[in-house]
Amino acid sequence: MLIDGFPAGSFQANCYVVAPAAGEECVIVDPGQDAVQGLDDMLREHRLKPVAVLLTHGHLDHVWSVAPVCGARDVPAWIHPEDREMLTDPGKGLSLMAGQQLFGGLKLTEPDDVRELSDGAVLELAGMAITVDHAPGHTRGSVTFRLPGERVMFSGDLLFAGSIGRSDLPGGDYQTILRSLGNVCLTLPDDTTVLPGHGPHTTIGRERATNPYLAEAAPFAGPTRGL
Repeated sequence: MLIDGFPAGSFQANCYVVAPAAGEECVIVDPGQDAVQGLDDMLREHRLKPVAVLLTHGHLDHVWSVAPVCGARDVPAWIHPEDREMLTDPGKGLSLMAGQQLFGGLKLTEPDDVRELSDGAVLELAGMAITVDHAPGHTRGSVTFRLPGERVMFSGDLLFAGSIGRSDLPGGDYQTILRSLGNVCLTLPDDTTVLPGHGPHTTIGRERATNPYLAEAAPFAGPTRGL
């Protein structure tokens, strides 16, 4: 398995590529601000051919470059329907005043091919089976992506090393994000690698032992499951 990534733009949102191996097809996860050049360099280095872009949620720092990335390579973008409107109206993910100040004149467009994610779906892409888990709370349409057999989860802005995503923006809710942390994260094995939307990677075991938000989410957890 080949996984590589870099923090994109001023928001430092992690953008990833995932492939069975170098020289094969791949998927791109969360191409954020100014991600095009970094992606081009990474794809060239590993000789990868993208077949899809996967979006953990609709916030601008994760979707900024999705239209040019998809357009240049004629690939679809996948996003949960609850967050789709943010592809063209990034202010929907922010408070009104903050959105006006930061993105008042910014116009985005959808990629030509947008496909909608659903909870529990398994995407057969680039020779990989990628499981989708709806994980609202940061946004209504937040999802995570899991790679069966690899014990890897792309957590977006649900779970970070030592912290969690904020829940005070439009579509966010603290109790909902705690339920998602319990249902989606705490049910995974401790040796699951977590590749978050910001900051360094971590593991479920490390966060279970040290992250105070996961302790708060523990009552919502079901039985441990495999990837």
